Order: sequence, then structure tokens, then C-alpha cells
Amino acid sequence: MIEYVQSILLIIAAILTIISAIGLISLDKDTKNVVYARIHIVGVFDVACVIAMIAIGQYLLAGIYFILMPFIAHAVGNAYWKKEDRENNSDLQIIEEDVGENHPFLHPKEKMQALEFEDSEKLKVDERFSVTTLEIEEDE
Repeated sequence: MIEYVQSILLIIAAILTIISAIGLISLDKDTKNVVYARIHIVGVFDVACVIAMIAIGQYLLAGIYFILMPFIAHAVGNAYWKKEDRENNSDLQIIEEDVGENHPFLHPKEKMQALEFEDSEKLKVDERFSVTTLEIEEDE
């Protein structure tokens, strides 16, 4: 009886895999937001994989995969959305260089470029912090 249930689950997983493979292959590459459609189709692969793992008795692995697959799909979709939004939305590509003079870590670009070209006593190497090397002789 258990062998029949396992066989039926593996057949269901195989059918789901074939259906999603046909869907993935027939998906037009020029479709808008094609990545989201691919993630949706690959979700069917994931379910088929979970069913196959249950059929072969790997319950813990199937449970872990079943819990993690939505998070992974969301991370991939979110990364693509942020990348696509940055490329297609020109307002997001503008970098604000409005930095106050009193900020301890950020300084205006012009000020940093002026310091690089300035021959100042502050920028000269301080001898107190020079690096030296020691020669170590090993006795054999």
C-alpha cells in the first residue's frame, strides 16, 4: 500500500514538473516582467520537489524546503524589482551630494578633491607613524 502511495506521489511530481517545464519553455522572453512569471512557474517545480521528497521519505528535508522556498522566491523577486526600478526610473539614479559641513564622516566631493590637490602640512606623512620592518634571523 505504501509503495502505491509513493508511486502516485512521484507520478504527480513528474506531471507537475513536465507542465511547469512546458510553461517555462513556452514563456516569451519579451514579456514584461518576465522574471516574475518565471518565479511563479518555478514555484510549481518547488512544489513538485516537495511532493517527491515526501514520496521518498525525506520529510524533514521536504519541510525545510517547503518553509524556505517562499523566502527565496521573495528575495529573488525583490532583488530584481530593485535592480529594474533603478534602471528604469531616472529619478532614483540622481545621487544627492548635499552634505553638511559639520557632518563627522561625510564631506562634500569638492572639498575632498581640493584637499587631494592641496600641499598642506597636515597631509604630509608624520614620522611618528612610519612603518618599519624588522629582519628576523633564525638559528638553525
